[in-house]
Amino acid sequence: MNWFHVKTALLALGLAVITAVPATAGVPTDQLRGAVDRVLKTLDDPSLKGADKVNDRRVAVRKIANEIFDFGEIAKRSMARHWQPLSEPQRTEFVGLFADLLERSYISKIETYGGEKIQYTGERIDGEYATVSTRIITKNGTEVPVDYRMTKRGDRWLVYDVSIEGVSLVSSYRTQFNKIIQTSSYNDLVSKLKNKQDELLAEDKGAKKKL
Repeated sequence: MNWFHVKTALLALGLAVITAVPATAGVPTDQLRGAVDRVLKTLDDPSLKGADKVNDRRVAVRKIANEIFDFGEIAKRSMARHWQPLSEPQRTEFVGLFADLLERSYISKIETYGGEKIQYTGERIDGEYATVSTRIITKNGTEVPVDYRMTKRGDRWLVYDVSIEGVSLVSSYRTQFNKIIQTSSYNDLVSKLKNKQDELLAEDKGAKKKL
């Protein structure tokens, strides 16, 4: 599978954690910024430093990620028309696998990159939906536009898609998933996700040994 777009999107989220430039905005922006600030504090927590604390640190970051990402909505939108035929057990399994992969990629990126800045440049609210526009400033001065699409769940605004330079994370996954299911099967898609999960687990173990 081509994971370029998801890695780029998750890198963008990771960069948001490193250095955020303050800006006046509404509730969606404040909640997004608050979540990434808490991730930064978690990564800086002395009690969670070191190779022996990798699991504890990642559990803490995952907890925060679950509070700002609507993984069920991301999965549903990524599957599009293939979502409806799935049974509840299949949906639960798929969301679990998908969320795990996104979280692992997210955490690996925010632990690796730093030095960039993010500017919150705008916010648009349309009923139960909102878009928080940002611009990442890289070390060499390059500006990368990133939009976070959010939906309201109770009193919370949750991210259900990320767009990097106009390329949607959900749209990218939808294309990949649709191709696999049409040319093979849903079970093959699940198998590929599990294989990718195993690859990331192996990478985690390798990184831990180097620390």
